[in-house]
Amino acid sequence: MRMSKWFGLAAVGLTLTGCVSQSEFKKVEAERNLLRDQVQTVRAEAEEYRNQLGAVSEQANAKDQQITSLSSEKTELQTQLDEINKQYAEALERASNPLPAALTSELTEFATANGDVLSFDSERGMIKFKSDVSFAPGSVELTAKATEAVSKLSKILNNKGVADYELMIAGHTDSIQVNRAETIKAGHRDNWYLSAHRAIAVGKALQKNSISAYRLAMVGYADQRPIASNATDDGRAKNRRVELIILPVKATAASAEWLKTGKATAAKKAAGAKKDPTATTETGPAYNK
Repeated sequence: MRMSKWFGLAAVGLTLTGCVSQSEFKKVEAERNLLRDQVQTVRAEAEEYRNQLGAVSEQANAKDQQITSLSSEKTELQTQLDEINKQYAEALERASNPLPAALTSELTEFATANGDVLSFDSERGMIKFKSDVSFAPGSVELTAKATEAVSKLSKILNNKGVADYELMIAGHTDSIQVNRAETIKAGHRDNWYLSAHRAIAVGKALQKNSISAYRLAMVGYADQRPIASNATDDGRAKNRRVELIILPVKATAASAEWLKTGKATAAKKAAGAKKDPTATTETGPAYNK
């Protein structure tokens, strides 16, 4: 009985097959081939997406490592900045640890001879460069007068007995924000950048005149530490300054060695880093930043 049923079904199947035209069969076959090709394409795309996802994951891991490194570097730099701020505060209040009398006398004579560019505060051991004379508006390039003054000052600071004293250079601006396009394009994007870059310019000029780099600390305070009112032209002019503070504390050989190590580390971290093309400057009613 089962055998007869099977033969009956086979006969029906043959009958149905015989009813399908050759053209329809080819059509179905073509559709099947097309679907197969589409499946293969989808599989290839899926594999490509998986590869891209793997690359993205690797990039994400690299970014995480970079963030960790930058975070560590930021912490280290913050520690250094805190120490500089501490030294600055101590220098401003230092009356109990004055400079040697001979050095004070020499610096007083120097400041008198170069009074159009700078002044000397003997109580704090501080040389104040007048920004309006020492720099062109919105620039961090020292003028000829300021360059000459730095050269003469360097000879004094390299004299025997004070040649190892630490030197702190602090840049300051008035409260008017940088807005000149050429200043911003030069890299001095705001008063923080401008004040720091001017301090660095003085520091670099000192180095060119044989002042050891490990004696120097450079920092910018923007408009945060005014010495006069920013409501007047005269007050703003006084606030635009670069201070060089002579610290009667000898820089040690260990500091110099640390500098060499720090430079090597920084060079590795900076490899491949791109420079920021933007910049800053000052501008005011009487002084265009």
